[in-house]
Amino acid sequence: MFIPNLLSAESGSETIVKAHIIVVEDEPDLREAVAEYLGASGYDVATAENAAEARNLIEAQSFHLAILDIAMPGEDGLSLGRWLRSKTQTGIIYATAAGTALDRIVGLELGADDYIVKPFELREVLARVRSVLRRVPQPTAPQAAKAETGTRRFMNFGGFRADFDGRLVTGANGAVIEMAKSEFDVLEVFLTRANRLLTRSAISEAIGFVEDAESSRAVDIRIMRLRKKIEADPANPKFLRTVRGEGYIFSLPTSDSN
Repeated sequence: MFIPNLLSAESGSETIVKAHIIVVEDEPDLREAVAEYLGASGYDVATAENAAEARNLIEAQSFHLAILDIAMPGEDGLSLGRWLRSKTQTGIIYATAAGTALDRIVGLELGADDYIVKPFELREVLARVRSVLRRVPQPTAPQAAKAETGTRRFMNFGGFRADFDGRLVTGANGAVIEMAKSEFDVLEVFLTRANRLLTRSAISEAIGFVEDAESSRAVDIRIMRLRKKIEADPANPKFLRTVRGEGYIFSLPTSDSN
């Protein structure tokens, strides 16, 4: 049974952190319906009717996930999401009107974790919230990991080092490679399945996407962004290679190890 809380280790014991969600939507009835449904499902939910109100809440509180309406008066959801992504690791789900595929693609390019098309059923919102929260780093994870350094999972590739528990990648000089959660999700799929051909369908399934044309496009976008960050020449990748007509393969030399 799914429990809508995040568990973290603290001083040898478990601390329950209730998942905190912000719903930003200019339609009052829809905003309150989503908030009420998620609240009844066990989440701690805050709401905002516009981007300005959302910014104030986000500056004052920490959220695990934000559901952002794209088409809002004034500052739109895409702009708000770009600002949010630059400041925090909060998960982002965009809500977009039916037929606006361009908005969905732009949102994914900006680092969104998922999107949902209006009109939607509240059960679908809950399913997508659960999926994204499974991939959201716990706010207390860095502190908890200090006592478990010896058991953390790492993998080296080229001059990079991926920390699966801390969910970050560092370069040869130790500098952190800025990477959205959605990008790290895809990288982890490849690293844990190195030197194996992966179809777009397999990648989508591994990161919790429903297989369709949009999810395939989303996978391609994430791979394109990954290449820009880990490849010396993204146009001629050393690690993340395309197998035309079949999918992708992450080439990991046997000398690289955890």
